[in-house]
Amino acid sequence: MLKILLGFIIFAALAIFVIMKGGSSLDMGGEKHGDEAVHAPAEAASEAASAPAADASAAK
Repeated sequence: MLKILLGFIIFAALAIFVIMKGGSSLDMGGEKHGDEAVHAPAEAASEAASAPAADASAAK
């Protein structure tokens, strides 16, 4: 019983530490849908996806 209590206290302290370090930028709201969702710009995503393919074809 003592080990369970000690484990819980350590886990809770670690969780509080992480939340405090995250500050106001920490979002614990879960998944976002609709207007609230923040997505990476499509241009950056397509450039990142095509870059490794271009490097591989240049290596041949």
